[in-house]
Amino acid sequence: MQKIKFAFLFILLSHWAISQQQVIDKVIGVVGKYPVLYSDLQNMMLDQQKNEQAVNKCKAMELLLFQKLLIAQADRDSVTVSDAEVENELNRRMAYFIQQFGSEEKLENYYGKRTNVIKDDLRADIHEQLLANKMQGKITGDVKLTPAEVRIFYKTIPEDSLPLVNSEVELQQIVKRPGFSPEAKLEAKEQLESYRQRVLKGEAKMSSLARLYSEDPGSAKEGGFMGNVGRGMMVPEFEGVAFKLKQGEISNVFETTYGFHFIEMVQRKGELLDLRHILVIPKMTNNDFYKSKQDLDSIYEEIKRGKITFEEAAKKYSDDKDTKQNGGLMINPSNASTKFDNEYLSQMDQNMIVTMNAMKIGEISKPMQFVGASDGKPGFRLLKLKNRIDPHKMNMKDDYQKLSMIATADKNKKLVKEWIRKRSKITYIKLEPDFVCKFENEWMFNAAQ
Repeated sequence: MQKIKFAFLFILLSHWAISQQQVIDKVIGVVGKYPVLYSDLQNMMLDQQKNEQAVNKCKAMELLLFQKLLIAQADRDSVTVSDAEVENELNRRMAYFIQQFGSEEKLENYYGKRTNVIKDDLRADIHEQLLANKMQGKITGDVKLTPAEVRIFYKTIPEDSLPLVNSEVELQQIVKRPGFSPEAKLEAKEQLESYRQRVLKGEAKMSSLARLYSEDPGSAKEGGFMGNVGRGMMVPEFEGVAFKLKQGEISNVFETTYGFHFIEMVQRKGELLDLRHILVIPKMTNNDFYKSKQDLDSIYEEIKRGKITFEEAAKKYSDDKDTKQNGGLMINPSNASTKFDNEYLSQMDQNMIVTMNAMKIGEISKPMQFVGASDGKPGFRLLKLKNRIDPHKMNMKDDYQKLSMIATADKNKKLVKEWIRKRSKITYIKLEPDFVCKFENEWMFNAAQ
């Protein structure tokens, strides 16, 4: 297990890990004023492994050249990335690394460095990646193809080359989430207010109270501390309070979807905040939990007796804000379509597949328990099978969104190809002979600046 974990983190922290092995590193090329390192190439090939692709040195080398060319062009076009953008991305990635290891302490123990030191080691790489991404966005822009353009692209695909689309379904849902009783919410709020008063009166330090009482597992062990919090990282209610505080100020108790909080502003660094906070979650009883099922049972009966349609009930009763306004129709977040295949559904909820496979088109399930994929919170839902699409070759009628995505990717690829052809002619690019390949794009090496 340790070997698997090491391999995974080695890929995610690839540049930092490989950069420690200075003895094997060397410059294998230059793009503009930016050196191409052998360790950079190793990183690209590790990414191929991570994405379960065949390791291909030539493809990795070309991707690396493209990234360096983007950064060189960003210099010319004065494209920049702010410190806040870099910090936000570092925080996001470190949270992911910590989740994979199980805890921040385990990550630090394994590498023998504090989290902030690992972040500093990764900072330059993250800055380059964000800069390259922003520059590439300028090249491709916001490409949107018309239906006519998608149809033209579709006609260019030979019949025997059309991909096979697996069986898919379209689903609607009505969701009921357990709520907290007014008594439970009041108790949590009063408990948190008592902690706040102890801090205000100087009777206890907020960090001590957070370690003892905060129900936020991520920050409690750190004394409630949350460093470098940027906009978009927290729920709106939390940010709305946090960004109004002055240094040293303590907020009132406020509510979010997670429970009740209060915040102490440690320091503000531009658009990044260092905070302490304490979270208390109202206690949910079995009655609170099963009341949501009883409510859904009643809705199910109303629909079955024809008193209300499924779509009307979704709009009127569903607790899922993302689907209630469109009749409960679920959207696949991986491709923004309304269609799901079994592979994706299995990642969401195994019980959903069992229930759905036994349903006919138009049929509605009885209330079933589930756990939210994004928030991990329990709930109950009704499912309606709106449509089932059998396996078939991709076509305009059933698969327009998929074809549109493929056609857009093809258009972007052509734009990038043309950009590389033009920019490499006017950018100094040198590559060691051992690393020159038969690249997919047209590169001009040793061109004058």
